[in-house]
Amino acid sequence: MNDGGGTGAAGDGGNSGPAPEALPPPEVIDGFMRFVPLLEAWYRRAPDEMPRELAAAFERNRLTGRHGSVLSQLVHGQEPTVGELSSRLGVRLSTVSELVGDLDYAGLVTRRKDPANRRRVLVALSDEYRPLMERFAASRAAPLLRVLDRLSPEARQGFAEGLRAWAEEVTPSG
Repeated sequence: MNDGGGTGAAGDGGNSGPAPEALPPPEVIDGFMRFVPLLEAWYRRAPDEMPRELAAAFERNRLTGRHGSVLSQLVHGQEPTVGELSSRLGVRLSTVSELVGDLDYAGLVTRRKDPANRRRVLVALSDEYRPLMERFAASRAAPLLRVLDRLSPEARQGFAEGLRAWAEEVTPSG
């Protein structure tokens, strides 16, 4: 019997971790997994918390949360390429290219040739929507920033490492 301790089933070829059908132990459910639905609900509230003009652009252009994920990568003024966005978001290049095209059509982003390499296209928030997106990103980040303020540097590092490991675990590879 697998106790969920991460040893895997006998004869499983050396794979670690519980068998796919194993339930997590109660301490994992009580200590971690019970919070996931609360975070999911917080993510679902995002459209209702958008500035009115930004929400109208999303509705008018039938944009989704996936488009919002691209926009969130542009808030700090970076101008990544579509390839860099693909890597950051863990989705296919063709998907990000389509999302950026939708956002460009909606007027939320701009695309320009990279002066250092004319084959590359840089993506940025449009000047028109930047203040709205910055306001929205700041309001959505506020709860996390309050939590981080309460944590010690060591706890922050552990929190970040745990989130990174979980994201890597659930992100499809290749």
